[in-house]
Amino acid sequence: MAATEHDPHNLRELAVTVVLGYRIARRQEKGKPTGRLEREVDRIRDKAQDREDRRSDTRKQQ
Repeated sequence: MAATEHDPHNLRELAVTVVLGYRIARRQEKGKPTGRLEREVDRIRDKAQDREDRRSDTRKQQ
């Protein structure tokens, strides 16, 4: 279930994304690479958007 009508992420995905964002910021401060964490955030966003797109397609067909 989406957190809001306008957001494809569920609460778990939002929480994970916030934690990863914090980790990315901390690593950037230390000058460390953040690519792996950024790819994980992108993967979560893509997965959530795909799920919501499929759900909206199903609703349109009914």
